[in-house]
Amino acid sequence: MDTITPKQDTLFVSSLEKGMRVLAAFDEAHTDMGLREFALATGLDKSATQRFANTFHRLGYLEKDPQTRRYRPAIKFLELANAFLFADETVRAAMPRLIDLRQALGETVNLALLDGDSIVYAARMPNARTSYAATIVGRRAPALNTSSGRAMLSLRPPEERRRCAEEWPMKRYTQNTVMDRMAVLRLIDEAAETGYAIGYDELLMNEVGIAAPVRGNRRAAAIQCSVSGLKWDRARIEAALVPQLVDAANSL
Repeated sequence: MDTITPKQDTLFVSSLEKGMRVLAAFDEAHTDMGLREFALATGLDKSATQRFANTFHRLGYLEKDPQTRRYRPAIKFLELANAFLFADETVRAAMPRLIDLRQALGETVNLALLDGDSIVYAARMPNARTSYAATIVGRRAPALNTSSGRAMLSLRPPEERRRCAEEWPMKRYTQNTVMDRMAVLRLIDEAAETGYAIGYDELLMNEVGIAAPVRGNRRAAAIQCSVSGLKWDRARIEAALVPQLVDAANSL
């Protein structure tokens, strides 16, 4: 039997892909890096990482400490995020509703987008109790471990929901993060029935996440609210928060 070889993408620039690995190596736990760390994070040799890092430094995307010779993202990084936020129709349409919802609820409100098997916070309206990390646009988390991800998955057909629950990655953030895949599937199915998802103590202790999926949108999205589990019980959440979250999500 003849073996079918996948068609090569002749437009793919492998050197650019390698360079982007350097920029993608930065995250919450890696805010500045030396060449050895770049090499470990990217799988590239030290010579290649040096050339790419120096190029991004010359272009203004990386700062370089003259003493330690370590690199960190430069302010020009923000221009890339800025371009996405202006271009994305879902973010633009959601922002006025998020502002109104934040004022009405007095609680943290986010817009989450599905990216592969993860959710990414694309807009965030914090309250006075929110930590700095929880205000950062672009933070990523496994979809299965978040109310937003489960809400978005609830719109998919049952067999696809099951496949995602069985195959997608998960990460434990607290002792209460749900790691049982069948339990996660039940939460997704429950969201499909009720129209919203709730998660308790899964990313942070004493935090409740409530999310409603945006229906009929080109991009999978959810409007999410985070509240203190010490102040909000389920009955109050379902009476005071859920209707407004669902209305806001349905208006997009």
